[in-house]
Amino acid sequence: MGTALSLTAALVAVTLPALVHSQLTVSLPNAAYTSVYNPTSKLHVWRGLPYAAPPTGRLRWQAPQELASPAGNVTRAVIADRFGPICPQAMPAIQGMPFIQGNEDCLYLSVYSPGTGGGVGGEGSKGLPVLVMFHGGGYGAGDGSQDMSGFIGANGNGIVALVVQYRLGAFGFLASPEVKAKGVLNAGLMDQNFALQWVQKHISKFGGDPERVTIAGESAGAGSVLLHALARNGELGTSLFKNIIAASPWVPTQPYHDEAISVRHYSDFATAVGCPLVEGVFECLVSKDSLTLQRAANRVSTSAPTPRGNWAFIPVTDGTYVPGPPSTQLAQGKLNGLRLLVGNNANEGSLIPPPNIVTQNDLVAWIKSNFANLSERNITNLLATYPSDSGPVSASTPRYETNGYGPGTAVNISQVATGQQQRCYNMYAEASVICPSYWFASAFTGQGRSAYHYQYSVPFAVHGADLSAYWGPATENQGADLVTAFRRIYGNFIITGNPSLSAADANGASSSTPTNANPITNWPPWATTGSPVLINLNQTGGTPYTAMTSLGIPVTQFRGPTLRNNFTAAEAYPWEGGRGKRCDFWRDISIFVPQ
Repeated sequence: MGTALSLTAALVAVTLPALVHSQLTVSLPNAAYTSVYNPTSKLHVWRGLPYAAPPTGRLRWQAPQELASPAGNVTRAVIADRFGPICPQAMPAIQGMPFIQGNEDCLYLSVYSPGTGGGVGGEGSKGLPVLVMFHGGGYGAGDGSQDMSGFIGANGNGIVALVVQYRLGAFGFLASPEVKAKGVLNAGLMDQNFALQWVQKHISKFGGDPERVTIAGESAGAGSVLLHALARNGELGTSLFKNIIAASPWVPTQPYHDEAISVRHYSDFATAVGCPLVEGVFECLVSKDSLTLQRAANRVSTSAPTPRGNWAFIPVTDGTYVPGPPSTQLAQGKLNGLRLLVGNNANEGSLIPPPNIVTQNDLVAWIKSNFANLSERNITNLLATYPSDSGPVSASTPRYETNGYGPGTAVNISQVATGQQQRCYNMYAEASVICPSYWFASAFTGQGRSAYHYQYSVPFAVHGADLSAYWGPATENQGADLVTAFRRIYGNFIITGNPSLSAADANGASSSTPTNANPITNWPPWATTGSPVLINLNQTGGTPYTAMTSLGIPVTQFRGPTLRNNFTAAEAYPWEGGRGKRCDFWRDISIFVPQ
């Protein structure tokens, strides 16, 4: 026993100084924080840094506030080795979403830094480009625990990355005239904005350059960054960020804060909590405990009139930070930021809509539930825009991946559906994700701005399937070459403002022709004249295997060492049987959606 203790003590004596030497301590207004150094990734990581005061008690549904300064001198640094509590999660009416309580004291972020930029540990010269990532989850779920080490490593440890948590569900997106009068609307977006201000003040201490910030997200995280691009009618300019990465931007119908549906959700929420619908509802809600509020919010999100798979509490048009629906603002061209990289997955729509759409009557009933403001004439035109006779329509027809060109297209067929069901899936995908990505790309074209668009098509490219490729850990159907290329697409955009790859990265280390020409080596910017071009990210080769979707439907995927990159350029307007024309239709009726 004594020998073992002596040996342990000796090891500690040898290794501890090296560990301490590798740590970095950063002084922030509320405390000093010491990193945890990973000798494998060669990154310093600060987990769970508070960026705003806890939004609890009287600060519930208020704009984020500065942290209180400590009394007296801070003499001991906090080891930043654990993530902060996650925010209370909101549960939509879809399968497999567990109840997670969380904690309202959740405004934390984590920083991943090589520790080599100027100013590390204090004020100083400019450092590395910065990535700020907002997680997805329908504005009701998710947290800031994503490890960014693999992504940074794939880009030569040349980036400082942050992952930010923000208020979710009713805590982040409760809306009504009373909330506007007594609190703040879109509190979750205001948290994100506050975090971006924190970055401007403090990121140089971590080795980052506040003048080279890229904001990024997937799904609702991507929807968030696009709303920041539109915030305050473009008055923010490049003061908080220059570049935007939006992967599968979820842009649901965005009501006004005083619209009937917003007021209905507010009233239903108050009733579920037990607050009488009389004067002082807001004060009553503030007085309730967090768990009671969370359970009430879940009941509202899983009940009519909230469409299946949606959340009741999402961003609203507030007239100030979010001045109007995105489609309206985009037409005005009043934007923040300079460059946009935006993409969608091949099968975005199969996760949310109900899986029991068999007849056109079923489809129309779903349309009326999901797009409640559409008139009968709108619906007739919508059905004509998505014709059921343009491809396979029988439920017994073999399902397969489309190639973007036909004869079967995403309107009528995929690996998980045909006929009316696929018609529904594609309507939802294009209305809520894909068409907004086209519109934003067009808005960031010209007047000193640029945009680049891609589609992730590696089977089965359901909503969210791309996350593992660029943030990690990769799934078995994502070859090593694809993962490296995808991470460097993002990295090049963050570092240079252009996502183009070298031929070696585009073709991959496994390729027998690593220097072959590839359209992604000179990625064409999106254009508003002629036909805009997207880059289709896919693979060839591999061994087929059967995987199951969340709905229990078998799909074919490919894995193994013979997977090879297959990146091609495609005209975006005729893609998938005329996607551009369908997106024009959604834009034309956006006043009724609204988006």
